[in-house]
Amino acid sequence: MFRKSCSHLRSAFFPPWLSVCLACTASLLSTELKYVRGMQVTSADPQTIHKAEGESVTLGCSYTLSPFDTGKIDIEWSVVSPDTTQKDQMLLSYTSGTTYVHGNHALAKGLSFAAPDPSLGDASITIALLSSADSATYQCKVKKSPGVDMHKVSLVVLVKPSVPKCWVEGGELVGEAVSLHCKSAKGSTPLKYTWRRESAGPIPATATQNSVTGELRISNHSQSFAGFYLCEVKNAVGAEHCRINLKANKPPNRAGVIVGTIVGSLLLIFILLVFTGLLYWKLSIRHRYEKEFSNDIREDAPPPESCPVSCVTSRSASQHPQVTYCQVGRTDISSLNDGRTLTPSSNSHGHTPAKYTAVEYDSKYGYAV
Repeated sequence: MFRKSCSHLRSAFFPPWLSVCLACTASLLSTELKYVRGMQVTSADPQTIHKAEGESVTLGCSYTLSPFDTGKIDIEWSVVSPDTTQKDQMLLSYTSGTTYVHGNHALAKGLSFAAPDPSLGDASITIALLSSADSATYQCKVKKSPGVDMHKVSLVVLVKPSVPKCWVEGGELVGEAVSLHCKSAKGSTPLKYTWRRESAGPIPATATQNSVTGELRISNHSQSFAGFYLCEVKNAVGAEHCRINLKANKPPNRAGVIVGTIVGSLLLIFILLVFTGLLYWKLSIRHRYEKEFSNDIREDAPPPESCPVSCVTSRSASQHPQVTYCQVGRTDISSLNDGRTLTPSSNSHGHTPAKYTAVEYDSKYGYAV
């Protein structure tokens, strides 16, 4: 009903030729607007790209021009500043068939357009030998007046996990607690650790593992847990693994261990006593030998030289110039004290016998001669 009323009004107030002109004008305007908005920059890559350090990456940037884009092509690649108050850092640009590298920025090293001619619709760039410094948000901007469009992509450069180290904590004894550990020295976080058994079926449900620390804990070890285990560590850009053989050893005989400990202790005490006895005996022999050796030295020593019976002049001759003393004993000169006349045995020459008078004995200087 409403449509019919509108149709009658349009026929009454607008002639048919005017309606056709209005319809063509509206169609033309809509087509022009469609092509003006037709400049589009697209990429098949995800919004965030994760790559390993040392690899290369291509950041996609494809564009479609409109027939109304008549200006010169202008392509710009820049790093978006995380601070909105700062300018973006220009890295690479293409204008009028010439490629320009801007500044000495570290991110510009190893940067180049992926296509030989970026003006043909592919403005993708390639970064070789990635490092952690290449992690940033990149923007591709394509301009051809009046059309302009842009695309942003985030690049995250990570370090692959290094080959982890596997080890066992515990005595691997049946009935005791055992822990398997796995640790990678290098690798960008987050790292995820996963344990699995390569033989004898899956890991029993009673064992618990921590995907963050890499620990597999067995609270009550038994033969059912024995076998080869594999630990895998991975992050967004790589994975590595290590293997270990878990054994289930029977616990030792505690009574035998105690007896062995006692016997060993007694044997050690006996050895110490024997060593102490030998040391004491050795020292006693040495002391006895030194004592006998000193006695032999005393017996073999020559007696001190005695003063000859001949008379010597005393050092005190200056005090007694007319008296000469002789260092002899009293008994040796007793004949002198008696006042007897001593006749020499050799009286063959007819000399007159000499008569000696008695002399006194001095306790300090002896007899005077």
